Amino acid sequence: MSRILVLYYSSYGHVRTLAEAEAEGARSVPGTVVDIRRVPETVPEEVRKGAGYVEDDTPVAAPADLAEYDGIILGTPTRFGMMAGQMKQFLDQAGGLWARNALVGKVGAVFASTGSQHGGHEATMLSTQIPMQHFGMVIAGMPYTFAGQTSAEGIIGGAPYGAGTIAGADGSLHPTETDLAGARFQGAYVARLAAALAGAVPLTEAA
Repeated sequence: MSRILVLYYSSYGHVRTLAEAEAEGARSVPGTVVDIRRVPETVPEEVRKGAGYVEDDTPVAAPADLAEYDGIILGTPTRFGMMAGQMKQFLDQAGGLWARNALVGKVGAVFASTGSQHGGHEATMLSTQIPMQHFGMVIAGMPYTFAGQTSAEGIIGGAPYGAGTIAGADGSLHPTETDLAGARFQGAYVARLAAALAGAVPLTEAA
């Protein structure tokens, strides 16, 4: 039995939709338990309402929760080519986990939503993988065995670094079926890796 956490931040719902697809993919792997959680909001309520942020009743996670999982999949919108500040603040509170090597050997993955095709999609995923490597996690991208990412038919998100979607500058686009298929693929990929590593030799021995 392996446990997977899909942890995300979403302003307008695009990342939340992908998170649900990631969880669906992970659950398709026998013996996998999946939780979907979001990071705490830092934007004041009146600002959220004024900006048209969607309501989200998904339970909120705490940094300490991460140690309970074999695989952690992070989802974030792109903010100037980087992860959203809400996600960064959450990870910045995980120093205690880092100090005791609590996440070493766990599988980590990233997916993202971006306003445009050249709006920092890949930069966001790559930069979000950096703290995962500081935690000692094993990084899982989205291999080209998911052939949908090479399609030239329409606007699609995702890259070898993770699943994704293009929201449009005004947020009017929605994840395509290819985007959702990529997220399901990545979720299942992480679950299979986590299950394999969970039964392997422990990776936390100090040298």
